[in-house]
Amino acid sequence: MKKQILIVDDEADVRAIATLGLQLGAGWEVLTASSGAEGIAIAAQHHPDAILLDLMMPNMDGRATLQHLKQQPETQSIPVILMTAKVQTSEQHNFHDLDIAAVFTKPFRPLTLAQQIIDALTWR
Repeated sequence: MKKQILIVDDEADVRAIATLGLQLGAGWEVLTASSGAEGIAIAAQHHPDAILLDLMMPNMDGRATLQHLKQQPETQSIPVILMTAKVQTSEQHNFHDLDIAAVFTKPFRPLTLAQQIIDALTWR
C-alpha cells in the first residue's frame, strides 16, 4: 500500500520527524511544504493520498489553507488531517464544522503516525 502524503507545517523539525516516521513506518512517499500557499500548490500538482496540515502557521493558517484546498476541484477530495497542539476538549467543537478526516495532537509519535493515518482514513 504505497501512499503519498503531503505534510504542511511551518516547523522544519516537525516535517522532518513526520517524514521519517512515514517513510520508516510505512514506506510511503512524503512531500513537504513549509506554508499553506506552498501546500496548496504542491497538492494541486501532485494529488497526494492525504494531507497532514498544521493548524497554527503564520500568514495562512491551517483553516485558511483547508478552505482553499476544499474550494479547488483538483484538491477538494483529498482527505485532510489537522495537526495541532491545541486540542483540549473545550476546543474540539471548533473542528466539527470543518471538512477534515481527523485531528491529531502534537507532539505525535513518529513511528505510529502511519498507523494513525491508516486508522483515521480506514485504509486497509
